[in-house]
Amino acid sequence: MTDRFDFGEGIVWQPDADTIDQARVTDFMRQHGIPAYQDLMDRSTADVAWFTDAILKYLDIRFYQPYTEVLDLSNGIAWPRWCLDGKLNIVHNCLDKYIGTAKEHEIAFIYESEEGQVRSYTYLQLFEEVNQAANLLRSLGLGRGDGIGVYMPMAQEVVVAVLAIAKIGAIILPLFSGYGSSALITRLNDGEAKAIFVADGVFRRGKAVAMKPIADQAAEQVPSLRHMIVLNHAGQNIPMQPDRDLWWHEIIPTQSTQSRTEETSAEDILMIIYTSGTTGRPKGAVHTHCGAPVKYAQDMAFGTDIHPGELIYWMTDMGWMMGPWLVFGTLLNGASFFIYDGAPDYPAPGRLWEMIERHRINILGLSPTLVRSLLQYGEAPFKDLDLGSLKLFASTGEPWNPGPWKWLFEVVGKKKRPIINYSGGTEIGGGIVMGNPTLPIKVTAISCACPGIAADIFNEQGQSIRNQVGELVVKAPWIGMTRGFWKDPGRYEETYWSRYPDTWLHGDWAVQDGDGMWYVLGRSDDAIKVAGKQLAPAEVESILVGHPAVVEAGAIGVPHQIKGNELVVFCTLTINTKPGDALETELIAMIADKMGKPLAPKRVLFVRDLPKTRNAKVMRRMIRSAYLGQDPGDTSSLLNPETIEEIRSLR
Repeated sequence: MTDRFDFGEGIVWQPDADTIDQARVTDFMRQHGIPAYQDLMDRSTADVAWFTDAILKYLDIRFYQPYTEVLDLSNGIAWPRWCLDGKLNIVHNCLDKYIGTAKEHEIAFIYESEEGQVRSYTYLQLFEEVNQAANLLRSLGLGRGDGIGVYMPMAQEVVVAVLAIAKIGAIILPLFSGYGSSALITRLNDGEAKAIFVADGVFRRGKAVAMKPIADQAAEQVPSLRHMIVLNHAGQNIPMQPDRDLWWHEIIPTQSTQSRTEETSAEDILMIIYTSGTTGRPKGAVHTHCGAPVKYAQDMAFGTDIHPGELIYWMTDMGWMMGPWLVFGTLLNGASFFIYDGAPDYPAPGRLWEMIERHRINILGLSPTLVRSLLQYGEAPFKDLDLGSLKLFASTGEPWNPGPWKWLFEVVGKKKRPIINYSGGTEIGGGIVMGNPTLPIKVTAISCACPGIAADIFNEQGQSIRNQVGELVVKAPWIGMTRGFWKDPGRYEETYWSRYPDTWLHGDWAVQDGDGMWYVLGRSDDAIKVAGKQLAPAEVESILVGHPAVVEAGAIGVPHQIKGNELVVFCTLTINTKPGDALETELIAMIADKMGKPLAPKRVLFVRDLPKTRNAKVMRRMIRSAYLGQDPGDTSSLLNPETIEEIRSLR
């Protein structure tokens, strides 16, 4: 990769003394006599066992039977074993331990529907409904090690379902609420699902979209599936199979509000969550009771600095890692979370900001993609609202472009609220790098690596580099890492451990500047080589979204007889902009001016939308395949698969 990278501006936000003093990462450092953040990084990565033990104690992770050893590497760095001989259940730590204390009367989460219905749950209310759902599952003969799918929107019941599955020691199979039947079939069969929670439908922009008929189609091809628990969410008239289907509202409220929590081993499987890919069978990342949830809670505590009594909202779906992250991470921290089941700009562009004002949300997590779409509405939707409850923004999903980042920070946040960038993945169980409110920030940068993550950047020879773009790697194990791919250990080793010895290759381009700031630039296999020069798509895309007419851009390389590749770029435009030759010429000239004439794109093409995964990642490899008339691979992970046909039509 080229060593050319424009680090842009210097520091734009500094924490004050009170923010640093009251931060939870400062509290942790104080408890262990650690004077500075770099000292925490050095100690936590040099002695992973010490740090893991310290985090488990700091988060008050309680065990039915204590572990005898924190970390065992006898099977190699790719296959560590954690908390040997320990027995716990993560739901005991999320709910049970608070019952009988003052915490049980505090808010666990608040739900708002697209139609405007609101309900809040205390810890006690959530505990009791989880118990009722757990009792139903046990009455159906389900229990430890059984796969149970969750195919529901972000309704209040999805939280209950996920926790109930974990409570009985079964395996959560989170499924994106926008999946079609083929995606469900693949994942439910792979996880050998015996049951599934499903909603009848969901409202999207005021229209009911059916979900159960899709689940019914899938169920016909999943031989292991015996039970379907159906939530009457959208009032759909749907057929029910008497020997298989049960209405949530008829059966769960009749169950006892008391239920035992299964005593699982620390390394018992909690969840198989599928990552988005472009080829082959989807990869099922395996996570355990004493694995990803601990990492979720650590990142939330140190990165977003959440305290008990604060309310966090991360715009997500339960089928994306950030759904379980929000639920488990918040409850383990004894705080409160908010979920919303609808579009962030419906029925008007101000919906997101209005919910912040209405519920006094303290921490807002979103994607750069969403910010790019909201930017076109300007300041008007929130100008007269009180957003004073917000203490910070957090973001993940895609690399930032400077323009949208500055708009969120300067216009929405009034330069007072930091943007805590977060980058990692489903297999990481959270972040590799994540800022925190005790450190300064730069535009689009990530201030630091996560404590306990031995992150580095390697060149092609496996040498550590600075001020140059290279491969993002991790050189030591961490508790949140996936325990491999479900039924496919070889693929796991090949994907992450085969290139550099005893080093996790994440597959992202990254660069670290002289101040230690990190910039994650997107997938390394998205890199484009034009006339011998390598560039990350984000470099080109950032130039384009700086134009007032462009909302989003996706850059790809297509074969060229002389250059090897040449650029083709796809753009979505603001609602009031019409595409045309003049705009295309103007945008090509912008890139040529900024990047140099040899890197000027062959075409700039205009589309209604770009293909994205459920977590808002633009799938450039699918754009390229569709444009070249090739097989785009597994499109079941896409939020908007119809975009593929539009791109094909532009060949």
